[in-house]
Amino acid sequence: MRALQLYAGPGARAAIAKNGLQAGDICTIPAAAGGPKGLLLGPLDRFIFGTWLPQSGQPIDLVGASIGAWRMSTACLNDPVAALNRLEHDYVHQHYELPPGQKKVSAALVSEVFGKNLSAFYDQRVPEVLNHPRFRLHVLTSRGRHMLHTERGLRTAAGYLGAFLTNAVHRRAMGAWLERVVFSAKQAPLPFGTQDYRTRQVALTEANFNLALQASCSIPFVLKAVHNIPGAPAGAYWDGGITDYHLHLNYPGAKVAIKTEAADAEGTSAGGQNGIVLYPHFQKNIVPGWLDKSLKWRHGSTAFLDTMLVLAPRPEWVRTLPNAKIPDRTDFTHYGNDLAGRVKAWTAACSASQQLADEFAQWLQRPDPALVQPL
Repeated sequence: MRALQLYAGPGARAAIAKNGLQAGDICTIPAAAGGPKGLLLGPLDRFIFGTWLPQSGQPIDLVGASIGAWRMSTACLNDPVAALNRLEHDYVHQHYELPPGQKKVSAALVSEVFGKNLSAFYDQRVPEVLNHPRFRLHVLTSRGRHMLHTERGLRTAAGYLGAFLTNAVHRRAMGAWLERVVFSAKQAPLPFGTQDYRTRQVALTEANFNLALQASCSIPFVLKAVHNIPGAPAGAYWDGGITDYHLHLNYPGAKVAIKTEAADAEGTSAGGQNGIVLYPHFQKNIVPGWLDKSLKWRHGSTAFLDTMLVLAPRPEWVRTLPNAKIPDRTDFTHYGNDLAGRVKAWTAACSASQQLADEFAQWLQRPDPALVQPL
């Protein structure tokens, strides 16, 4: 494999070494925040949801934050390959015209346009997402508390400074400023333990789907917060990546709940015998929260990832992409109003990432455990 690298926790490595990997082994698929970085995973998503997973029948939990929530919601639509293709096209071609003399577009305008685009994207198809016969969707958001309960200019900036300083001391302490709120379809139990961080779970419904998904994508100061989502506690909701950037969650902590719920529905344990958490990701490290990006000591693996298999691009392959990097939010500033230039670079990166899907498909035919590195 020249583009793709596989990493796994000890439980997942042992299961793969013994039995290989089949579609029926998968119990959970996380999808990270990261904005345009998620574009690199389009071909993997289309292969996994369009070709590979249909070979099995077990229920699977899809857990997403920000663009990851958009990807996983789209995977729940009928004909996921066509839907994921449209997501890639729409994301690549999104454009917010820079006003003359300004370096950035207002958060209010971005939120307005993005909200309209989300509504048009799902239109009358929300029931497909919520009632998928196999997939149980969980959309992560970050709800402000105290000073961050509502979005108010300098007060919000001060609140996020407090969250940053508190988080630097202890991640769990940031719960005084922001809590994890998970919107779950079909009243599904959470596929991870919640002892690590302050957490609420509410029902994902037709009445709140668009607002919950927009909130999950609402980067502070880039988009406006979404307030008072129907069916959820009052307050301001922001990007799910603030509390859970790369979804470094306690997946083994929900093992019993997953098996019990699945046994009630299907008569077998979720994820088959091995219960693998399959994680298509744009890097090896799984950073807990957005505010942990600079805290390198929190980037390592933990027991939370024991049953996880990560699919990530090799750094040397990434350097062959346009601008020698994965598409990211800095490209909006770099290209400015040069929409054609950005579209060309992002389209080239998306096309090149087909190699990731091809190499994963080839490995699945003969799943060599020697090619799976420790996470």
